[in-house]
Formats: sequence, C-alpha cells, structure tokens
Amino acid sequence: MVFTQRAKNIMISLWFIFVPIGTFLVYINSPTKPTEWENYGYYLLLALLSSVFPFVIAGSTIILVLWVNAAIFMKYGLLAELISMQLSMFPVIYHMKITRETLFKYFFNSFMFFLLSVICGSLILGLGFEVGSIAIMDVILYGSLYAISYILLNHVILYIRELICGFKPFFLTKDFYWETACLLMTLPFGLSLYLFETATGPIALLLMGIPLITITVIVRLYSDSEKVNNDLNKASEFGHELAERLTSAEILDMFVERVSKMFPIDTAYIVDNVIDKFIILRAVEDGVKKELESSHEEIKYSFVGNVYQKGEPILYNKQTEWLHMKPSFLSMEMQSVMAVPIYRNQKIEGVLVLATKSKFAFEPYQLNIVHLLCSYFAVSLEKARYVREAVAQSEICELTKLYNYRYLDRQIATEMEKVVAGAYHSLSLIMLDIDKFKAVNDTYGHHSGNLILKEFAQLIKKEIGGEGTVGRYGGEEFVVILPNYTKLQAINLAEQLRMKIEQTPFIVEQGLADVAREEIIFITASIGVSTAPEDSDEGNSLIRNADRALYIGAKQAGRNRVAEYVK
Repeated sequence: MVFTQRAKNIMISLWFIFVPIGTFLVYINSPTKPTEWENYGYYLLLALLSSVFPFVIAGSTIILVLWVNAAIFMKYGLLAELISMQLSMFPVIYHMKITRETLFKYFFNSFMFFLLSVICGSLILGLGFEVGSIAIMDVILYGSLYAISYILLNHVILYIRELICGFKPFFLTKDFYWETACLLMTLPFGLSLYLFETATGPIALLLMGIPLITITVIVRLYSDSEKVNNDLNKASEFGHELAERLTSAEILDMFVERVSKMFPIDTAYIVDNVIDKFIILRAVEDGVKKELESSHEEIKYSFVGNVYQKGEPILYNKQTEWLHMKPSFLSMEMQSVMAVPIYRNQKIEGVLVLATKSKFAFEPYQLNIVHLLCSYFAVSLEKARYVREAVAQSEICELTKLYNYRYLDRQIATEMEKVVAGAYHSLSLIMLDIDKFKAVNDTYGHHSGNLILKEFAQLIKKEIGGEGTVGRYGGEEFVVILPNYTKLQAINLAEQLRMKIEQTPFIVEQGLADVAREEIIFITASIGVSTAPEDSDEGNSLIRNADRALYIGAKQAGRNRVAEYVK
C-alpha cells in the first residue's frame, strides 16, 4: 500500500491538530488525576510488556495490549488509558522499523489511538459506567462493550482512511477476525485482572500478568519459527524453479525478480568477478532493470570487495555502518544492506547485494536464507553451462565446426516465422554441393576428403561473414541462411561464392600412393537458391526448393553453376 505525499502530510497534520490539544482537554476534564492513580505504574509496566512482544498469525500482526488497557480504563478512567495506549505505541513503533520516510505511520497511529481512547471511553462512561466500580455485572458488560467498540472503531477508521486515499478497502479483513479471536481469549484476563487487583493489590498483576506475558512470548517464538519455515519453503520452491531454467539469462532475471519479491528491498545487484575484474552483471532499482558500470577499484575497496575476499555474508542495519565502505553504485538513499557471496565449485564467483531505504529492515535469519538462495543460483548457473555446452556439441559438426542439420532445421523454421510475422521482408537460402566429391575421396582418400571439407567450410564462413548463418547439412552439402536477402541478392552472393571456390587451391595428401605427398587441387561447387515468401512460406519447402534448384538447375545442367528455384 503506497500513500501519496499529500496523504502522508494530511495524516501528520491530523496529529498536530487533534492530539496535543485533545490530550490537554481530556486532562482538564478528567475526574481523576495522576496523583490519585495508586499502583498505576504496575499496570503501565504490564501494558508496555504486552506491546513489546507482537506476533504474526497468518500474516496478521497481533499486539495483546487491549486486555490491560481495558482494566486501566475501568480502574482509573479515560485519561489513564489514553496515556497508557500512547506510551504502548513506542515498542510497536520499534517493531515497525519507522524511518524518516515512514514517520507518518507513527503520527497516524497515535492520532487513531487517541480517537479510539476518547470515543470508546466517552461511550462507556456515557452509558453509565462508574470508574472504579467492582460490580461484577457492570465490569463484564461495560468492559466487554469497551473492548468490542475499540476493535470495531479501529477498523472503521482504517477503512475510511483507505477509502479516502483511493484504495479498495475491505472491512471484514483477516486482521479483523484474528484481532477479535485474540480479544475473546484475553479480555477475561483483563476483567479478572481489574477485579483481582482491586481486591488484593499489585500482587494480582504478577499472578495474572506473568502467565499471559509468558504465553505471548511463546506464541511470538512459534510465530517467528513459522516465518522462518515459510521462507525456507519458499526458498526450496525457488530453487526448483531456478533448476528448470536452461539459459543463464533466464536464471539471472528470475533470480533477481524472485529475491526482490521475497524480501523488502528497493535495489538488487549481482556483482561478478571475471578474470579478476569486478563488473555489475545485473542491477534492479525500484523494480526496473538498469545497465550500470562501476570501476574495478571502486568495488574492490568497498564492502562488496571485502565480502568477496573473506567469503562471508554481512548484514548492515543502517547507512552509518557501511558508508565508509560504500560502493559507487549504491544510492545514498539506502539504509539496510545485505551482501552475500555467490559460490560455485567451492570458489567465490561474485556477490549479491540487496538494499532498502528502511533501517533494520532485514532479520538475521534472512541473511542465511539469501545465502541458501545464492547456492541454488550458482548450481543452476552451472547446470545451464553444462546444458549449453551439451546443446552446442549436439548442434555443431565435429569435423567442420559449422552448425549441423539439427540447428539449421530449427533456425530456418525460426527465421521463417519472422518472415510470416513481417519482421523480415524476405529470407533466402543457398545450398552448395561439392562437385564430384566421391572422385576426390576415391583418388586421394577419405582423410584428404575431410581436409577439403574443413577448408571448404572455412572458406564459405569467411566469405559470408556476419551476413548469414552457415552450416553443413550433410555429406558434402552446405547451407547458407540469409535473412532479408532478396533472390537477386542471394544469386549474386552465390555466384561470388562459386567463383571463389573455383579459384581457390586446396591442399590434399596423396594417402593412397606408395609415398605420401601433398598436392594442390581445384574443386567446384553447384549451388541452388530459394527465397521466401515468393517460393515458399514454410521452412522445409524452402530447403527442398533450394535442393531441387541445385540438382536440376545446376548439377544436371553441367555443374559449377548457380541455379534459382523456378516454380
């Protein structure tokens, strides 16, 4: 939920307009004053302890302080409860990790609880409750009304705030249900505390308060462990998803994206070390991918270089802890920072840096979760490298080092899709076949034939350069894929290739003679040309058309010539 600056200013202004003067008016009109509040300090201490240990249930943060404040209201009145609630906010503010940017939350919550204290307290007093009454039915009735009205009005105020700010709020949220459930469990303690303390004195606060505070602490610990387990489960699922990605780019993008969603961060950076030089491999700031550069020396002598050298993760809770070792790419707006080394094959390859504008934004256990995620990340990158190498080997002709037919078939289909989509205006394909290659093998041996295939492949690759894709389709057949080449352009290029082949001497070894010796021979090639979309709109047809032009238009017409496909 993101509030506009105008909304934040209004929330702060409400506090200044109502809370100071309102508190003074309550003090002036209160029938009881602090000098009459015997044992109030014990109640206040219990309220503060109750607010120190908030816990999370199903994503809802619960603070069990209302049970104590209900007892304070019934014993000392509205002013005492108002003071108690305002003071109880400070431990809550600490857990909320309020910063300068989120300071409006304190002012709004203080204003809201001021309204709750005044309205609910005035309502109960208006209905006839007498402060200090020990009539059991009055205590049960008015105490329950006070607590229930407090929770209902709390959510009404939140609902109105979100409605005014342009959100789409829901009144009966899960927070409302959990707060109501916790109230039903703790309110009897508050009512009993009030009656018991009135009869026995401060000892009642120990006998009633310690068990409930202990239960709160236990629930808090359980809540924290559940949170850790939940994050570990997410990390495990994340690891499986990373393992399913086959390319390094996919893994990098997914890793940064998911880490950004798992933790409250504003920026994320992956710093890599390539041949003892630091580079920023990935950078995401406020959800936007950025291209950043930073000198090797600046990174080396920052906390990033320190983490890389020591191989240990580090957590900074505020800017003053890392400012003296600030990397140049990290904004001065950042406060909390995590820096975690990325290991691969027991060697540090880089460092992950996560940062946020809030102080104390990260929990220590989250550092271990990120460390685990970095391990998944490194393993996935290693797997992607093996897959990439295996795929490359399966798509490369071992003899000529050109692409083989597997790659060519897929590439032609991909390029044809671009023609159909309008990305290319045309796509031409050149198919070459070495003339009388069987005779070369029979005369000079297959070893010499392989030498010719290797030299022939490099000749074509050099002549084509970056204009197209060159591959060996099989045997002595080679293919050139030419995006955005018209048929005329492809025919002219094919003719240049034909002439270059014809004029190029090839060195072979006379392996079938009694004495091995090198010879220079000349070869020729027949070439067929087909173009999409005029000849075909389908990849396999484009290949067949070029093959037909090669054999009918070039081979059968006398070899050493270029022929175009004619429908």
